[in-house]
Amino acid sequence: MNEATAGPTQKQIYKVALASIVGSVIEQFDFLVTGVIAATVWGGIFFKLPAIAAVAAAIGVYGLGIIIRPIGAYIFGNIADRRGRRDALVYALVLMGVSTLLIGLTPTYDSIGIAAPILLIIFRLAQGISFGAEFGTASTWVVEQAARSKYRAFWGAWVGFAIPIGLLLGFGSVIVTKSLMTPEHFTAWGWRILFVIGFLVAIVGLIIRTRTEDSFVFTQHKAQTAVLAHPAAQVWREMPLTILRTSLVNAMFGGAFFLYFVFGTAYMKTVGFTGSTPEIIGLIAAAFMLVFMIIGSLLADIINRRTILLIAAIVFLVFAIPYFYLINTGSFLLATIAEIIGFGFVFGFGYGAIPTFYTESFPTRYRASGANAAYQIAQIYGGGLIDYRWRDPARLRN
Repeated sequence: MNEATAGPTQKQIYKVALASIVGSVIEQFDFLVTGVIAATVWGGIFFKLPAIAAVAAAIGVYGLGIIIRPIGAYIFGNIADRRGRRDALVYALVLMGVSTLLIGLTPTYDSIGIAAPILLIIFRLAQGISFGAEFGTASTWVVEQAARSKYRAFWGAWVGFAIPIGLLLGFGSVIVTKSLMTPEHFTAWGWRILFVIGFLVAIVGLIIRTRTEDSFVFTQHKAQTAVLAHPAAQVWREMPLTILRTSLVNAMFGGAFFLYFVFGTAYMKTVGFTGSTPEIIGLIAAAFMLVFMIIGSLLADIINRRTILLIAAIVFLVFAIPYFYLINTGSFLLATIAEIIGFGFVFGFGYGAIPTFYTESFPTRYRASGANAAYQIAQIYGGGLIDYRWRDPARLRN
């Protein structure tokens, strides 16, 4: 990134980093909250099907929001590489906020019949499209703004900070909301509060983003060079192998997320952890993840991005068996240590380098499109394969 001769001040970089993180926090908040609500609430109120089939249908709607993300990556990557990173993220945040609110306001099947699941699907697809814009575009925005800083990986990691922050907010919101009402009230209307919260956060993020400048690298690029007519298509024509190669990195971390967090917390319940204990352990690990992410980003600036990713990958693979051994002890302390290492360290340490790794893999002319595409296609084949392969926790105990 040598497009400019003078970089922004630390304050200007900070403003972009703060603006970039807001939408990503909502994305992670939704990832957790919607997953919980889809599995426990949506089946009974949006589908008139047998119990298991209703839950499967609800989770299917949730999955649609992930499958559609590459479409959002293409649409908003194209906007980001033509009009600007900030503009694309502002448009995406508007769509994100509106669709999140509409999900929370969708009437039940008993109220409007078959229109209820149809509307839910439409709103979830719109939400998924907006999420497809976030990671790659936000990473591009902040890393380009910090292009002249010696702490570029650290600033880029602010996008990653949204993961533990979003998980903490999501867990906390679900726990607090459930504690304030009966299960019947939560199912009837309480779950909708969580989506209203997401909408309100989106409004705050929109205010912040509209008052923040675009990245200075893209600003100068646009002033000095004609932008591409179809950058999202051109990056696929010119750099398909780079997209696929870099997507493998996120696929690995997607696997780590589902193995150590999604499947891991479910597995804890099969070995005797009761109540909300697995979720509490997950919260502790998420807090440590933020610490490891900061450390990983700083080391990525001192050493290099690939070494940090390699260390995280090695720990991910080597620690898989010891992780389940520690969980099987039934000890809260040992299970917490296992989750801190498997989820907190692997995911956090590696993600300290990922935003910069992705954005540095593509040139300015289609950087957002390339980073978005590589990251979002991995969301489908990476974590999804791990999730389905290991959906039965009892298999690992035999």
